[in-house]
Amino acid sequence: MNPVKQLFGHLVCCKDVSHLLSRMQEKPLTPIERVTRRWHLRLCAMCERLDAQMRFLHEAMRRYRQ
Repeated sequence: MNPVKQLFGHLVCCKDVSHLLSRMQEKPLTPIERVTRRWHLRLCAMCERLDAQMRFLHEAMRRYRQ
């Protein structure tokens, strides 16, 4: 495993990041939460895919409401 990923990749668990991803659809994240999210997404492919899926669904719902 990549040493950087091993050292920093799991300082925040995927469950916590998934909560941030969900919450950011409703209100802006704090600066610390944004950095935490961005750092974790750079190291975790699963959460990166979840982020893309949530953004897609958010955009689809926005278009549906129009």
